[in-house]
Amino acid sequence: MSVTPEHVEQIYREADCLHTQEQVEAAIVRMAGEITVRLKEANPLVLCVMTGAVIPMGQLLTHLAFPLQIDYVHATRYCGETCGGALNWLARPRMAVQDRVVLVVDDILDEGVTLKAILEDLGAQGAREVYSAVLVEKEHDRKNGLKADFVGLTVEDRYVFGYGMDYKDYLRNAPGIFAVKGM
Repeated sequence: MSVTPEHVEQIYREADCLHTQEQVEAAIVRMAGEITVRLKEANPLVLCVMTGAVIPMGQLLTHLAFPLQIDYVHATRYCGETCGGALNWLARPRMAVQDRVVLVVDDILDEGVTLKAILEDLGAQGAREVYSAVLVEKEHDRKNGLKADFVGLTVEDRYVFGYGMDYKDYLRNAPGIFAVKGM
């Protein structure tokens, strides 16, 4: 079934708001404080996991008042679908990670397949230390043993969108964290 703007609007209208914009912004500020304590002296390379982490990383960066560099990585399993498939590497960081402290910022920790692959790839490239920050972590036991170093919010095990997370490549711009009805 092709996705129409009308379908997307209906999904948004019917969705459950799990976290308001104010709650998300407060979580980002709190997470930035935790990151600052740990990394302010590390001159880190902060990597945005495209495309979902664009919004959370952009807001997070405005609260990190210490020297850092930014780059991105693009690996995905979803490609506009609501169910993950094989991991596709679209871009690796252009900046060298050898002997660097790296912070990977992602939108969500669900099953952890993509994030784990990114972290392992950075380690294989010689990063000195690799940390992960996620805006949202789902509450379930399917994370393949992966635990994020910094977590903004937790959500129940439902299909969520907003603040960078999408529903079929739409609704990344929703001002809060929402769950699709029936998913």
